[in-house]
Amino acid sequence: MIGNSLKRLLLIAAALVVIPLLGLSLWSSLTEPQITDRLQLYQTDLLLHVNELSATDPEDASLLAARKTVLGDDPLKTALEQYQEVRRSAETNLKKFQSQDRPTASTPTDEDPVAVPTAPITPENQTAKVLTDLQKQQILINQLDLRIGLLLAQQKNSEAALQTWSSLAQRSNLGSSDRSNELANTLTKLWSNPPQLLPNTEAQFQQNLDGWFRYVGLSRLYQLQQRTDSLDMLQAEEQEMARQTLVKLALVSTVPAVGAVIGVLLIVILSIRQFTQAAQTPPPTLGWQVPWTGETIAWVLIVGFFFAGQIAIPGLLGLGKQILNQSGITVSIASLSGGRTKAFYTLAYYLLMAGTGLFVLYRSVKPFAPLPEDWFRLAGKRNWLLWGLGGYFVALPLMFAVSLVNQQFWQGQGGSNPLLQIVLEEGDPVALLIFFLTAAIAAPVFEEILFRGFLLPSLTRYFPVWGAIGLSSLIFALAHLSLSEVLPLTTLGIVLGFVYTRSRGLLASMLLHSLWNSVTMIGLFILGSGN
Repeated sequence: MIGNSLKRLLLIAAALVVIPLLGLSLWSSLTEPQITDRLQLYQTDLLLHVNELSATDPEDASLLAARKTVLGDDPLKTALEQYQEVRRSAETNLKKFQSQDRPTASTPTDEDPVAVPTAPITPENQTAKVLTDLQKQQILINQLDLRIGLLLAQQKNSEAALQTWSSLAQRSNLGSSDRSNELANTLTKLWSNPPQLLPNTEAQFQQNLDGWFRYVGLSRLYQLQQRTDSLDMLQAEEQEMARQTLVKLALVSTVPAVGAVIGVLLIVILSIRQFTQAAQTPPPTLGWQVPWTGETIAWVLIVGFFFAGQIAIPGLLGLGKQILNQSGITVSIASLSGGRTKAFYTLAYYLLMAGTGLFVLYRSVKPFAPLPEDWFRLAGKRNWLLWGLGGYFVALPLMFAVSLVNQQFWQGQGGSNPLLQIVLEEGDPVALLIFFLTAAIAAPVFEEILFRGFLLPSLTRYFPVWGAIGLSSLIFALAHLSLSEVLPLTTLGIVLGFVYTRSRGLLASMLLHSLWNSVTMIGLFILGSGN
């Protein structure tokens, strides 16, 4: 009796800590930009490469036809409009950050903090975070202005380009990593009438511009310097890049589109089948026999997942990192690149979170052993491979439709998983492999055991099956701590819940979850590798 009372007190105490911090983390995501804008710009940069594709022999005719289909009528104008739209969004975010209270005693360093997925924002670190976001937002605006100027210059609107760069050149430097004003001054001299060549211009472009924008800057420089050989070599490299990019865009856009068509067909078939079967026979009983109460459900979620995984473990990792740094033990880790350090840190965090959560889950359900039928089964009663693949195809059109609505509502705000941004910009194959293992294996295994294997069936004690699917999906979405992702992730959770409920096996939902994360990671890698 004493043990149960103490356990309830601990549960209440944990809930009093978890609920406000989770609410604060969700609220703080309101001012954070989504990754959607950045993804759109990465795809725009790829399209700009394709725009440089030209025909050198009759066999290139098919490539040019594909180029026109992909780019549309005026790709430079479209790209400029997209960059200007993102710039307006960034300006809005900057004003929001400037309106918040900020400390005046210290300024953040140029080093980015290690991004831990779903780590909550505490009141103590909120003000420091505002300063960091303010600085990053201004740097982002500077980088956008550099590129907007180059797009204007390529459209023969040199006057507008010079005005954009001139305004940027007058801004103060924001740190050792920001050379935007110096680069803007160089670009202004290069496109002035008459043009002026500054020393080290080529090195500046190589170090501070990337992708198509580097190509445009170097082309202008080589033309003014009359370096015909260098210009020919640069144009040949750009032609090869344009060909490769066209293939990448086909993979990023065509493959998901085909999958979405298959998904629509499956939805139609399943709907017809469900309607005809409902008219002929009564629906089967899909619920579970649940031996525990809501207190066990709350203990596993609040203590095992949210408190341990979102508060205790990130705190211990931060403390442990400080102790190791002071003792000099982290020399081997520090010698790795920043991307690898973040990748190892993220994997360690997730494995600790999953291990702790699964241990609490095991200890919570052990007193009820042997469990009734259908609990935590892997293969289930139906072909898990077909259900996992079919569920992925069904999720594609649903997620596309929901994402379009969601984007109109949030207008680029509401936050995103920081892991997505890291993967988009990471070039180290070792770090990418570790991130991939975390997202495609560790996350699906742990989250499906917790949210589909335990939470969904447990909720059928109090709700009908569809109610349990909906509520478990909402909790699954909220656990990612980004308001803009709640609707899409709830939709994905519903598909995962439907697949698990019908297949009765965790392997099916794990496969679906793994496919979704894997394709997302591969798409980010393809987009990032083209710049």
